[in-house]
This record gives sequence, structure tokens and C-alpha cells, in this order.
Amino acid sequence: MTKVAGIDSSTQSTKVVVCDAETGKVVAEASAPHPEGTEVHPDAWWSALDAATSGGLLDDVAAIGVGAQQHGLVTLDEAGDVVRPALLWNDTRSAAAADDLVRDLGGPAAWAEAVGSVPVASFTVTKLRWLAQHEPHLAERVTDVMLPHDWLTWRLLGPGSSPVTDRGDASGTGYWSPATGAYREDIVERAFGRVPRLPRVLRPQETAGETPAGVLVSAGTGDNMAASLGLDAQAGDVVVSLGTSGTAFAVHSRPVADPTGTVAGFADATGQYLPLVCTLNAARVLTAAARMLDTDLAGLDRLALSAPAGADGLVLLPYLEGERTPNLPDATGTLAGLRRANMTPENLARAAVEGMLCGLADGLAALRALGVEVRRVLLIGGASRSRAVRASAPMVFGAPVVVPQPGEYVALGAARQAAWALAGGNQPPRWDADHSSGEVREVTAADAQAGERIRTAYATAWSTSYGV
Repeated sequence: MTKVAGIDSSTQSTKVVVCDAETGKVVAEASAPHPEGTEVHPDAWWSALDAATSGGLLDDVAAIGVGAQQHGLVTLDEAGDVVRPALLWNDTRSAAAADDLVRDLGGPAAWAEAVGSVPVASFTVTKLRWLAQHEPHLAERVTDVMLPHDWLTWRLLGPGSSPVTDRGDASGTGYWSPATGAYREDIVERAFGRVPRLPRVLRPQETAGETPAGVLVSAGTGDNMAASLGLDAQAGDVVVSLGTSGTAFAVHSRPVADPTGTVAGFADATGQYLPLVCTLNAARVLTAAARMLDTDLAGLDRLALSAPAGADGLVLLPYLEGERTPNLPDATGTLAGLRRANMTPENLARAAVEGMLCGLADGLAALRALGVEVRRVLLIGGASRSRAVRASAPMVFGAPVVVPQPGEYVALGAARQAAWALAGGNQPPRWDADHSSGEVREVTAADAQAGERIRTAYATAWSTSYGV
């Protein structure tokens, strides 16, 4: 059996799966945690990868692919040393820089036309502007700018290698255009004052090189692109991932440009496109609500399922850590519709579940408005294991929902890309895929009217809080 490995270097941990290159069957896996925070020295990712693969996990692996969190800013100096800890996607200190850049280029529509997305604090380009403005002594040392997956791929290739990236991850920088397939160096210069070295953008099936031990390394990609590849998402499938962040994304045949900034017009890892909506607040909304109610996630489930759909009018705007979509980096959570009769633990638990899902339902509406087909939702991520989430999602989304078998889909997608680079060809290998678990297959909302009431109440609470 020929084996390939996929690495998922996420915000919270490194996860590694080893698969049969022909079928995709997982034959081994391991993980190791990352430090908390919104800035992390990249060496922590390397240490976690070393810990996860200790004991010979990668022995006899023929190829490796890396999927990693998007948008993070990794800066190196001429000697190849890290200039400062990486600023991660969930670091919002560059919010003011994002606003300045949007104005500098002529507004949101100009950005959407230039690079397919309107930058917010998550994007790499805004972090470059922040670094130049707030740490000029460090900015002066920077010779190379990379993303987290670029840096890990570069470390795997060893001394003397040249940094590379892929079109999927590059499309989340704010200075690479999916429509033209090229960097916008003028935007880099506008943000940073000059143009440092940027990684070469590889084709989806192209190899980055080999490790010193002779193991092939694929192009790698961003985490959302890798998850789409791992799920083998097709036209009409919208993947909703409920992890640290919440994302809704779909494979699409053409680039999109949303001047409102709601949808980021990313590329995918296969040569197509991946329009995406991202919220900062997802699974941790549930853990925070459970903590507030002095219970665990299982207890939160029980409480939420004991409340009626709509939580008797209680609505949570779950902006517990600011928000990316809508662009409200300084927002806080809001509990609306409070009445003496509905102030119960059950309703609060239900409102937490529905509020988290409503943010993603707005994302589905934005995708539909751009012509993206929403035939069904593939629901993944840690919060998809919640029974209350599974019960509420079809209703809130207004679409059939499938919960795939639990799996490390980012790592699986990275492994599938590695198998593709190993085998060659124009299409990734066909791997066995079961998009429905033994517990949940396709579920359609039993009460479409209840879903409409929930979304309307959420929209009303939002309008009241933010004056729109």
C-alpha cells in the first residue's frame, strides 16, 4: 500500500492523518495542541507537528500535504528567521488598517474587483499595513512574507528551498486575484510601503519539492480549501463548518466579487473557486453558553432541545469576540427579546444554538444572491456533533442538511492533494466518501415557517442593535 499524509495546522492544534493513497482509507492519525492566543511563533506549529508525528507516524509515507489556517502573517528576515510571532486570522488589531486600506483603493467595490474580496481585519494585507504602521523597526527587517501553510511547507522542504503557496490560500491574502491568477504587487506596496518576496503560486496538482528524506510535498492549501477537497464537495453542496470560526463555502465554476464584502471570493484547491462567508463566533458560543448555565455541552443540548423553536422570542446576537461577517470587530454579544416569561435556561440554550446558526444562515443567503446553488448543506466541525444544532440547522438554514461521518476533513483534503501530486493527472484521485453518518443522513426542516420566524427575529434584533 502506498501511503500519503495530510497535515491540518489549525488555530488550536496540529492534526495528521495517514491514508491509503488509492482509496483514502485512514490508517493512522495523531494530534498535538497549539498555544492559545491570536499571535503565535511559527516554531510552535513545527513543535506540534514533531510531537504529533513522533513514534514513526510518517514512516513509509510517499507524499505529504499541508492544510493550515488562512490569512496568518508569517514574516522572515534575510537569514530565514522569524521576525515576530505570526498574527493569526482571528487577530483583530488591524481593523483600523483594514478600513484605511478599503478607503485608499477607492472603496469596497474597487477591492472586490481587484482581488475578489473586501479586506477586514482577518486578511493578511491588513496585518501588513498594521505592521508597517505600528512596528516599523520590525517591518524594516522583513524580506519574505508567507502564510502558515507556506511556512510549514517551506520547513518540510528543508534548507535552501524556495517558498511556495497555492491559489486557494493565496486568494485569502487580499493581494492575489482569483480572476487573474496573479499577485497585485501594487496593493502590497500600498499596504506595506514596499514589496517583499512572496511565495510562488503553484498549480493545484504541482509539487512543492521533496523533503531531505525524499518524501514528495504537495502545494498545500488553506484549511477551508482542504476541507472542501476532503469532503469531495460538488456543485450544489455548501459546506458549513462550525469550529472556532464558522464558515459557509461552496465550489463554484467562476470567480465572484461581492462589493458588500459579505462573501470572500476565494479560489479552491482544484482550479475552481470557493466563495466563502466567515464568522468569528461559532462553536465557542456554545461552550460559553454552557459555562454561563453551569453545565457542559451535553447539558446545553438537553436544555436547548427542551425549549421551543425560536426560544420563546429570545434572540442572541453571538458577537462574543467581535465579528468578521458582518464587519463588526468591536461588537459584543447582545441578548434581545428578554421578558420575565422567557428568561429560562432552556430558552437561553436554544437562543445560543439558533444565534450561532443564524449568522451562517445570513451567509447562505449572501451566497445565493451571487448565484451560488444551495442544494444541500454539509455540516461539519465540532459543533455539528450537537443534537440541538442538528435539529435546528435544517430549519434555520432553510435547506436539507447532511452531517458527514466525523473526520478530520482538512487533513484528509491535504492528504488527497498529496496523493494527487504523487499520481499526477488533471483531477484529484477518487476516494471512497460517505457523506452521511449512521446517525444523521439528509434532514429537511419539518417546519419551514418556524425557520422563517427565527431568521426574522434575528434580523429584527440585528437592525435594532446596529441601526440598519
